Amino acid sequence: MLQVVIVLLLVVSAVVAQVLQVRRDSTTEARNRSVAVAQTFANAPGTAAALQLPNPTTVLQPKAEAARKATGVDFIVVMNTDGIRYTHPKPGRIGKKFVGNIGPALAGGTVTEEVQGTIGQLVQAVVPVKDADGKVVGLVSAGITTAHVGGEANQQLPLLLTAAAAGLALATAGTALVSRRLLRQTHGLGPGEMTRMYEHHDAVLHSVREGVLIVGGDGRLMLANDEAQRLLDLPADAERRRVLDLGLDGGTAELIASGRVATDEVHLVKDRLLAVNQRPIEVRGGPPGSVTTLRDSTELRALSGRAEVARERLNMLYDAGVGIGTSLDVTRTAEELAELAVPRFADYATIDLYEAVLKGEEPKRGDALRRVAVSGIRKDAPLYPVGERFQFVPSSPQGRSLETGESVVEPRLRDAPGWRAQDVDLTGRILEFGIHSLITVPLRAGNLVLGLANFCRAEKLTPFDTEELALAEELVARAAVSIDNARRYTREHSMAVTLQRSLLPRRLPEQSALEIAYRYLPAQAGVGGDWFDVLPLSGARVALVVGDVVGHGLHAAATMGRLRTAVHNFAALDLPPDELLGLLDELVGRIDQDETPADTATITGATCLYAIYDPVSRRCTVARAGHPPPALRRPDGSVEFLDVPAAPPLGLGGLPFETAEWELPEGSSLVLYTDGLVEDRRRDIDEGLDLLAGALESAADATPDETCAAVLERLPARPDDDVALIVARTRALGADRVAEWRVPADPAAVSEVRSRVTRQLADWDLDELSFTTELILSELVTNAIRYGREPIGVRLLCDRTLICEVSDGSTTSPHLRYAASTDEGGRGLFLVAQMAERWGTRYTPAGKVIWAEQQLS
Repeated sequence: MLQVVIVLLLVVSAVVAQVLQVRRDSTTEARNRSVAVAQTFANAPGTAAALQLPNPTTVLQPKAEAARKATGVDFIVVMNTDGIRYTHPKPGRIGKKFVGNIGPALAGGTVTEEVQGTIGQLVQAVVPVKDADGKVVGLVSAGITTAHVGGEANQQLPLLLTAAAAGLALATAGTALVSRRLLRQTHGLGPGEMTRMYEHHDAVLHSVREGVLIVGGDGRLMLANDEAQRLLDLPADAERRRVLDLGLDGGTAELIASGRVATDEVHLVKDRLLAVNQRPIEVRGGPPGSVTTLRDSTELRALSGRAEVARERLNMLYDAGVGIGTSLDVTRTAEELAELAVPRFADYATIDLYEAVLKGEEPKRGDALRRVAVSGIRKDAPLYPVGERFQFVPSSPQGRSLETGESVVEPRLRDAPGWRAQDVDLTGRILEFGIHSLITVPLRAGNLVLGLANFCRAEKLTPFDTEELALAEELVARAAVSIDNARRYTREHSMAVTLQRSLLPRRLPEQSALEIAYRYLPAQAGVGGDWFDVLPLSGARVALVVGDVVGHGLHAAATMGRLRTAVHNFAALDLPPDELLGLLDELVGRIDQDETPADTATITGATCLYAIYDPVSRRCTVARAGHPPPALRRPDGSVEFLDVPAAPPLGLGGLPFETAEWELPEGSSLVLYTDGLVEDRRRDIDEGLDLLAGALESAADATPDETCAAVLERLPARPDDDVALIVARTRALGADRVAEWRVPADPAAVSEVRSRVTRQLADWDLDELSFTTELILSELVTNAIRYGREPIGVRLLCDRTLICEVSDGSTTSPHLRYAASTDEGGRGLFLVAQMAERWGTRYTPAGKVIWAEQQLS
């Protein structure tokens, strides 16, 4: 590029010089020609005389034009001494004043000047015209444009420019060829890059940990890096000398000088064992010669043994990563650590944990330890057995480790007197057994010390060292994380189980309609949301409910508690099963809507079955929401699954719930269960239902409790899902314990009701309840006559309590209120509430029933 710029500069300079020279020559030529033409015309015969004529133009104009054309000037103007033109190439300008300096010419001199005329840049000359007496009688001006004068000179410029362009092209092409060849020879590197590459190569060559020698084809050493000079102990002037003259041993010198191919040939050079590799360099297009690399392999044999040991330790760490912590069980995780260490690392390994860790709690320093795992190459080692509870004395390695939280290695137990203080007899037997070296590592999880891991050697004679202590700490650190995870899981599982147990019924309520037994089995892992309940209702009826919340964990258990509470509240309203499930479905839907968008654990997926049994009519009404149907075992031993209309699980909405009703013979067994009983990963639900039916048929005459045991015998010990099972054998309330009458809508009929009630209570030996019962029925019947509609009925049930029921055909519900002192009425229900144990209202398809219960003395 520099060369091209120089050539271009020369060409431009030549052109500029030529142009300037042409301009200067053109101006000079124009001056000379215009002066000559003007003087010639001024001195021509007749010019001065013509100026004296009255009309000089008629004479001078033709002569001036003829002279102009003959001489090649652009104009010849003749004027008087006042500068008024007599001639001009353009006749229209005759008679006008001349443009230019005429002062010197009037004085007898000659004037030349460059002016910008109407025809362009020109040079004009003005000379005087004198008469015979030398008097100036007029003036003559001749002018010529510089373009006309320099036209010939300008014709030389194209030739000059053409030659300059050719020279520039040749210079550029030559420079490009030279540059391309230079770039090809330097591989595209510039001087700076070549210098930097050389510096880098030189730095790398002398920094590598391998010796490098370059030997020429004549056997002379061309280059040796610092490592090669150190390994071969070369003299300072080794380069440019023959390799055979450098004082090397014969075999090594002969190999390097020969230039033959060599791969990892081992040569002993003084006290070093060198691995030599050699390759020729001319095969790569370089000059003749060879390159030799030297590697010090003196420590190779020692390193190979250490590498094998390191590989085995890495394998142990890998096995620890995949083999320790396979379960969330604290004891099993400790056993996995002990089993991994024996016999690969130690001859005996023991794991001791604080008892709080086994319960999932955080340990406290100073508490007792319990041995949870022992592994050894022999079974008769005199060590604390599994389950033993003890404390280590502060002077023992274990005591120091627990106190400081640091690992302790005792290479020789016989030289550790503080260790003997733990138990002189036991430690003496341990030494006699042959155990001679010990490593104690605390099981640390963050700031918590969970226990100790002890590794002992007996048959391996080499004692533990600091490197093996580091391996033991790594193994224990991995196991400690898994043990702490298992501890946390144990704690959370215990909390979830406690929550679940607290939410399930602790005891069944007293009632006479059903003989009930139940079982609840938690899942193998996690805590589920299965639940059940038995709810006494008015009229001696009993409600059975079984539900299942999909999922496991605290959320499922808490959700189960919320649903169970809701069922309790809805059951208190004496609703039929379909209406109760409808309200429960709406509640679940609202709860799911109230969850924040980030909450993914909704209640959708909960199932429920609700059944009501009436011992008076022996009728059972059932409705279900996504739950398996109940099973019924009749007194004759036959088993069937009741065809209850199916409905979607709670929370989905959209479809109404339907009920089904059956009259059950006394002694029938109604079986309610969750899907964990009949369905798991090993079998589908149809097979599970068949197994359930077979178990019920095989226990035809069994009690409910025996039936539960017989059903659960066919399940695995730890099922995959929670199992809730209720077996309820029906009872009937005899006709002799029921009394009912129709009552006309006449206030006078109240007295008749009181009389019948008195006689009926006397038959039941309940005379002490006559007064309160008459008062209660009087108030209820009077309200039914006054505010209700026919038909009006009264029913007495003698069960665990005395139940008084008054029914009518209206659906209006009475409300308890407190009458003011001035009110004449409004105290009836208040008296009923005061005298009865409890009272309430339930609705029937024909109206409503107001009931009140009294405790039997």
